[in-house]
Amino acid sequence: MPRDDPRAPTAGDRETVCREVVELVTAYLEDALPPEQRAGFEAHLETCPACVTYVDQIRATIAAAGLLREQEPDPEVCDELLAAFRARRPGGAP
Repeated sequence: MPRDDPRAPTAGDRETVCREVVELVTAYLEDALPPEQRAGFEAHLETCPACVTYVDQIRATIAAAGLLREQEPDPEVCDELLAAFRARRPGGAP
């Protein structure tokens, strides 16, 4: 759309659309958006480099989280953390 087109999104409209990208990114990446909504999401990505960066960052975060493995924490570390949390409680009560 040309910039002088009255139908062109304003800065405020773009912000609203960007907020929607943030709200919908998980559904988008899980391929759970209805086709019409997915098309609108992708159309926005074609015009908004900031949202492309955001989606790429979320993809990278998901990929990195997938590499994490559950492991038992060191008992000394657990004791230190519990002591630190208890110390922050009023009166130091368990």
